[in-house]
Amino acid sequence: MLLDDMVDELRSFPGIKRKNDIQRVVDSLPVDGFPRVFASRGEDAAALDAGDRFILFAADGIMESLVRSEPYYAGYFSVLVNVNDIAAMGGRALGMVDVLSSTGEGLSSEILRGIREGIRKFNVPVVGGHTHPDSNYDAIDISIVGEVRKDAILLSSTARPGDDIVFAIDLEGFYPEKLPYAYVTTVDRSDEMVRDQMEAVAVIGERHLAHACKDMSNPGHVGTLGMMLESSRVGGTVDIRKIPIPDGVDPILWAKSYQGCGFCLSVDPSDSEEVISIFEKVGCTGAVVGKVENGHELRLTDGNGVRVLFDFTSDKITGL
Repeated sequence: MLLDDMVDELRSFPGIKRKNDIQRVVDSLPVDGFPRVFASRGEDAAALDAGDRFILFAADGIMESLVRSEPYYAGYFSVLVNVNDIAAMGGRALGMVDVLSSTGEGLSSEILRGIREGIRKFNVPVVGGHTHPDSNYDAIDISIVGEVRKDAILLSSTARPGDDIVFAIDLEGFYPEKLPYAYVTTVDRSDEMVRDQMEAVAVIGERHLAHACKDMSNPGHVGTLGMMLESSRVGGTVDIRKIPIPDGVDPILWAKSYQGCGFCLSVDPSDSEEVISIFEKVGCTGAVVGKVENGHELRLTDGNGVRVLFDFTSDKITGL
């Protein structure tokens, strides 16, 4: 029953379905003919050739509903999601710029307070940006720049059949009252621990311990894996019993949750134990939850039955 319910819920989950429009936007903005673009479509950050390293470039806008209900968290998450995108590429963040649109002082002050806390927590500065102080809406959008050695970059489009699927998630968190799908971990963690969690992914990249990586975002843990498999043109099977989960949390809610700190990796089986160990040292629980396979299906199993969640010959998440 849980397996069937999870598949049905995830196939209709807005956190996944809202990604469907990405392909239309990307297809209208081609990057062909720009030789310094190493990676872009389907990645957590674009990688631009800068000599002996790649410059990583990403941006995120915070959902309008979050800005309205929790402006402080909207500001804080605008930093968090961008830092996570750089980390997922094996990189280290350098700086951010923001665009703040505001209808009045009260809401924008809370957004700015959240941004300041994010800057302090992750030690990444906002170095410029733009304001719209007379808008008829409130919004916060941030772009971030990072860097990574060329031999250490982690893409989300390079998962290999035969790899272990490793989930690494910080289970020490909470759901804010007004944010039922946001599992907040970084707020109560020490600054050192939060920064070490981001650094752990860079270490994995520099040691060449993973073939692909993606941070767990709005589509949830399995939905994020789906984006990785889709862009890598491969399939996979996940045993839902093996997914790390906090005590007392409903598994379907957990599958829909944005993770404060969570990463999905495609790892050679000989390296999985070391990858999990690196994450465990920074407060994250890691587990091999399945296998990357040839084909185009993402399947879920509970040990008794198997259900196809997505068949990428006919389904799409991003279409990339």
